[in-house]
Amino acid sequence: MEIASIRHKALRRFAETGQAKGLIEPARIGRMLSYIVFVKSIEEFAIPPNFGFHAMTGDRVGTFAMTVTKNWRLTFTMIGDGVVANLDLEDYH
Repeated sequence: MEIASIRHKALRRFAETGQAKGLIEPARIGRMLSYIVFVKSIEEFAIPPNFGFHAMTGDRVGTFAMTVTKNWRLTFTMIGDGVVANLDLEDYH
């Protein structure tokens, strides 16, 4: 997958430079970002159960989430085939 846009400032800096300042669980987030780039389809996100991939509901329909730790999630939308957009690190609970 291609990552078209990253909303979270520290997450964007980490993805571009590897600088982890301002991030929780940078090693896990690094593995998650690598996996996002590696997968070929939305169905493949559900393969590693430890990432807790799920589609969101309610007013967040169309957004997907992956568990980082406790209440923290990587959230994103899909724009077209193979393109992740609006990647964010948030505590939406």
